[in-house]
Amino acid sequence: MTSAQDTSSAPAPIQAAIAGEALIDLIRRPDGSYLPCLGGALYNLCRALARQGVGTQYLNPLSRDRFGRELTAQLVADGVALAQPEPVQQVTSLAVVNLDENGHPDYAFYREGVADRAVSAQGLGEACTALPALQVVCTGALALDARDTTIYLPWLAAQRAAGRCVVVDANLRPSVMPDLGAYRATVHAALTHAHVIKVSDEDLDHLAVPGPDAVARARHLLLANPQALLMALTLGAEGAWLLHRNGAQWFAREAQLLKVVDTVGAGDSFLAGLLAHLLRQAHVESGVRFEQFVETLTAGACQQALRHALASASLCVMEQGCVPPGWKAASEWSRLHPAAQDPA
Repeated sequence: MTSAQDTSSAPAPIQAAIAGEALIDLIRRPDGSYLPCLGGALYNLCRALARQGVGTQYLNPLSRDRFGRELTAQLVADGVALAQPEPVQQVTSLAVVNLDENGHPDYAFYREGVADRAVSAQGLGEACTALPALQVVCTGALALDARDTTIYLPWLAAQRAAGRCVVVDANLRPSVMPDLGAYRATVHAALTHAHVIKVSDEDLDHLAVPGPDAVARARHLLLANPQALLMALTLGAEGAWLLHRNGAQWFAREAQLLKVVDTVGAGDSFLAGLLAHLLRQAHVESGVRFEQFVETLTAGACQQALRHALASASLCVMEQGCVPPGWKAASEWSRLHPAAQDPA
């Protein structure tokens, strides 16, 4: 296992704490066999943030089984700190991934009695309290299972009350949820706590958000959550938008077609690139809390962060499985491949 993050002799202070699933993606090969890959949206986000030089802690426990040991080893190799370094008895979550002709994944999950769900709101909160430099907390995806409502929703509310920037990646996986209505309601409840929301056009479909097109629907969702400041909307090969509560919006897409291997981890790499760029910009304005920085974002800051996020996703989709790029690689791609800024 190798690491592509930017490192120095001393570990970076923990600025981001991530809670959610860590699992093994069993990706179907053309010959019918399955390739095991380390994955899970929030696990991928941890790795992607650390590789971009952000001090990151993973809050959930990991299993003592073989897959859990591999998940742990990769986090450590990428420079992610573990809130719970001691493994637990529960087994590792599994996701069976079938890819369509465009490399788009379809998931089936196995998540009963698993390690990453062996967590409590109190435990998550205590881990965050122990991080003096913490600026951002993030969850989403499978953590928004209605069956885990009493874990993540109180934790998000407490983190917002503590002055931390709350990021929620909707990243819906309806195939794993027995009650789609309850799942949808839990996702909407989580979004009420968020400063920053990330959705895809598919997420908007699953959330039944009204509007004539994806951008209008994303704007509707942003305004429906009065505490939210920034919305990231990803459209796959069609690019991505950033929408701010003040009414401003920015678009970017790759000007040239990419050689896509698969899209596993693309959204996670996008979000990591976005947060890493914004955190670096906020660091320049010393003494400003990240939440305050997001609230007063300039057009230039948003466009640069969006381009870096898009570059991070582009580099990921050209690899098999989730292989998040480091800060330097994403920055270089962004420099050498100017993005188109016309959605037409």
